[in-house]
Amino acid sequence: MPKALVEIGARPILWHVISIYAAQGFKRFLLATGYMGEAIAEFAAAESWPEGVELECVDTGIDTPTGGRIAALGDRLDGRFCATYADGVADVDLDRLLAFHAERGRLATMTVVRPHLQWGVAELGTDGSVEGFVEKPRSEHWINGGFFVFEPAALGYLDADSVLEREPLTRLAADGQLSAHRHEGFWDCMDTYKDAVVLNDLWESGEAPW
Repeated sequence: MPKALVEIGARPILWHVISIYAAQGFKRFLLATGYMGEAIAEFAAAESWPEGVELECVDTGIDTPTGGRIAALGDRLDGRFCATYADGVADVDLDRLLAFHAERGRLATMTVVRPHLQWGVAELGTDGSVEGFVEKPRSEHWINGGFFVFEPAALGYLDADSVLEREPLTRLAADGQLSAHRHEGFWDCMDTYKDAVVLNDLWESGEAPW
């Protein structure tokens, strides 16, 4: 099945991602589909979404890369727009993200996060001794957490073959047109089966942060 339909708490993760936006007032959603897009369209059509929420599934091709999918939606985008992946959840404040983007006045803003490492780390002394251990600490580095905001002119950095995370973002950064919105709260991405188990456990506990 497509990753977007892998279930977290008996709901596809796509439902969780859309709900993050819908709960904060977003109404219009474009789903750039590819592999098994018809299954995603069937789910979207059958689901009871909050009042006023409109979803449109657009087949952007099975092998189209991330930037190419956004480029394919260009004629449906009117003004500033948000974009994210269908596999990441966070307690991101979207109003704050949009305000940050507007204040900076750049063409694009990327939410960046510091994920927790998958492993414990050893704390070493200068003499080579192991002084202790820290279990799965938070990374010191910021990574792309999705939850983007784009101005229409950012579409000029994309074409059908664009991998968003490579040339487009690199060019935007080089041109001084990419801002980083630092999110210190919860964030997780469902890249592996283990990630799905963690998210399901959080949901079943009744304490899902997103």
